[in-house]
Amino acid sequence: MDGKKKAQGKLPLWQERLRRNSAAMREEFAQMDKRTALYNGTREIDKVPNAKSQGTAQASGVRNIVAELMEAQVDSSFPMPKVTARRQEHEELAKTLEDFLRNETDRLPFEMLNDMDERITPIQGGDIFLVEWDSNRHTHETRGELCVSLLHPRQVIFQDGVNEINDMDFIIVQMGMSKKHVKEKYGVNVDDETESDPQSRGGRSTAEDVVTVNFGYFRNEKGGIGRYTWVNDMELEDLEDYQARKMKRCTKCGADMTGLDSCQHCGSTQAEEYDSDEMELFEDIETRNGVIPMMTEAETFPPELQEAAKLVFGENFRGVSENGLMMDEFGNAYEAEPMTVEVPTRIPRYKPDIYPIVIRKNVSSWGKALGDSDIDKIMDQQNMIKKCDSRIQEKLDKGGSIFTRSEKTEVSKTDEQLREVIFQGADEANLFGIHNLQVDTSQDQAIAEANYEQARRTLGITDSFQGRPDRTATSGTAKQIAVAQSAGRLESKRIMKNAMYADLYAVMFRFLLAYSDEPRSVRHNNIDGSTTYSEFNKYDYLAQDAAGEWYWLDDFLFSVDNTSSLAGNRESMWQEIRMNLQTGAFGDPADPETLILFWEMMAGQHYPGAAEIRERLEKKRQEQLAQMQMQQMLPPETQAQMPQGAEPMGVPDMAVEDAGGSTMEMMGGLTGGM
Repeated sequence: MDGKKKAQGKLPLWQERLRRNSAAMREEFAQMDKRTALYNGTREIDKVPNAKSQGTAQASGVRNIVAELMEAQVDSSFPMPKVTARRQEHEELAKTLEDFLRNETDRLPFEMLNDMDERITPIQGGDIFLVEWDSNRHTHETRGELCVSLLHPRQVIFQDGVNEINDMDFIIVQMGMSKKHVKEKYGVNVDDETESDPQSRGGRSTAEDVVTVNFGYFRNEKGGIGRYTWVNDMELEDLEDYQARKMKRCTKCGADMTGLDSCQHCGSTQAEEYDSDEMELFEDIETRNGVIPMMTEAETFPPELQEAAKLVFGENFRGVSENGLMMDEFGNAYEAEPMTVEVPTRIPRYKPDIYPIVIRKNVSSWGKALGDSDIDKIMDQQNMIKKCDSRIQEKLDKGGSIFTRSEKTEVSKTDEQLREVIFQGADEANLFGIHNLQVDTSQDQAIAEANYEQARRTLGITDSFQGRPDRTATSGTAKQIAVAQSAGRLESKRIMKNAMYADLYAVMFRFLLAYSDEPRSVRHNNIDGSTTYSEFNKYDYLAQDAAGEWYWLDDFLFSVDNTSSLAGNRESMWQEIRMNLQTGAFGDPADPETLILFWEMMAGQHYPGAAEIRERLEKKRQEQLAQMQMQQMLPPETQAQMPQGAEPMGVPDMAVEDAGGSTMEMMGGLTGGM
């Protein structure tokens, strides 16, 4: 297939949308390029900042405060999902969903996505996550997987004049793809096409084997989401409702042919695709709420009565009336006995009907689809620092020493350490000398440092936040307060990050309901360090109302777990658990039950050897319990002869070897910091 005809159908409409809205964002695109250049340490100096017509100069060196302050804000952790059920009976479903989404964050490259996101967002004011379902990724037991990717704001063109993504009629996403990949994915040969926008992939010049693919997401007349895809003047894809399930049916008898080459009923090989809103079960489906049967009983009028009536009345037979009565040739109704038959169970197909795009804003800004950029706030300070540093360097380069002498005095121009100079008189000797030019750069240094402090205060970044020595914090508590105050200035950015991840997890759940047909394994870590496995089955989220109508449970509340950063730091968790033991939060530290609980929690945080220590303590406790039971079974006179004061189970003098083979005193290790 060499591609579809040019400039037909919807193609002119989408090309005009791309042209018009790209023009509206031209100034913003230019600003994005300037921010990136500043982050990368450009040497250009604006002589007249913020003027329309600017002259530029080159700095001799760059103290890149933009990169320094952007990197100071990077948070390598990302929040884990937290799912809350609206009704008590759905608590178990919410827990399973939360565990499965946590598993997905391990499978997907969220660490890499977050690392890039943490830099793009403060630089450009925000970025965009794209959620897709890749039906080509298979395992032995499942078909399709979730895909999450990060888009630079330069790749996304919003509808001009609309700032909320859910209110937009369309959104255009641009991606650079190899021509071979386009051929494999869409079956269209684009070898003769050229790359229209290399900046959509971060390039500066066109690549020979790459083309710019435009994805136009739009809201259709039914409220669903459609997608139109094209390259230059070539249409690749036109899906009016791309989130609907695509099925195949026989054009002759209408039977389902999905996954088949020929119809099972009539043998026809002619088929057509259609958007399926319902699905017919071909087998019973087991869920945690019971079994959804393949066949459902329904009442209908016996076909033989209708066929017999046709023979009697011929063409005058009118069939069944609205009230369920048979009609004769004279229009008289008579009652026919219904019969119970089994019909295939039909359930609705879930459709997300949401844009697959989630925006993270740096700081909310009125009138912008994205947020405010940090670089825009400190751009003038960076420019002034480059000016001052360049003046300092220029002064130092032009400074030095000046050698003076009489015209008659001759000095050999060699590099010897000791040279002979002959003066004709005292006056001539007085003219001989060396003068050092003292260059004063203190003013320039003070101005540069003042601009640096202005930039830091603007963004709310202190020495403590950067990990630098802070002379104002003279104690550990004071330093914690300073960091907390600085963090409070940046709390808004963390809130926006958490809000974005909550929306992202909600979109991921909707795509799972729509396309994950098979049960998927879920891994859960227990408090004692053990692991349990369950299943995420989307049919568990299918419910039936009192009228017998099937519907999907998708009204869960999504947020993020703010403690996930601490929980992900095992060393910090070890310290927290030790502190809780020492303060008696678990009970008496000498109590065997307390020790077992302590090592159980340490095993849950993967402390080396914790599981083995817990097992040995548990085994010793069982032995002592068995010994006590045997003593109680002995006659009273025998118990009286036994020595008083049995050895306690506590382990103040018990040594335990950890997984590394080292030995430590149990209680000494607990109270001494281990």
